[in-house]
Amino acid sequence: MSNEKFNAENGKFERRDLSAGGVLGFLGGLGIVGVLIYLILAGVYGFLNRYQKAHEPPQNPLIGATNTDTRHPTAQDAAKFPLPRLETSERGQLDDQRIREEEILNSYGWLDQKAGIAHIPIERAMALIVEHGLPTAPQHSAAGAEAPIEAQHHAAHKATKAAAKTDAKQ
Repeated sequence: MSNEKFNAENGKFERRDLSAGGVLGFLGGLGIVGVLIYLILAGVYGFLNRYQKAHEPPQNPLIGATNTDTRHPTAQDAAKFPLPRLETSERGQLDDQRIREEEILNSYGWLDQKAGIAHIPIERAMALIVEHGLPTAPQHSAAGAEAPIEAQHHAAHKATKAAAKTDAKQ
């Protein structure tokens, strides 16, 4: 099989490849355009930031002094809002929740002491299930299992007869 490419326009094979200079020129141009776009966007965002700070309305004097840069609130500012609040430290709050869950999973404690319901460590619970197996419902015998089915058929038959008598009277 030939490495030559077929040109469909004139029905002939192309005799040349892409030049390395053309590829490198394209990549260089792409890099230059990328840097130019970055610089333009940095300038636009800097201008918009300065414009926003210059045209920010004065704070209401009745509110009192607050952080002048409202885009970076402090912990005291966040504590003023009612619950539920947005997360301020996603990783830290999630870590705290995971630690509490691990403590519950790996400790003994009461869920409802009056009712006598407690929780045990998950490892101990799994060991107990391995030793004693899962609780199961008692198995019905074959005759016992048929009795409810026969009762259902008998009730359905009675309902059919009652419906037929009602239709006959009308």
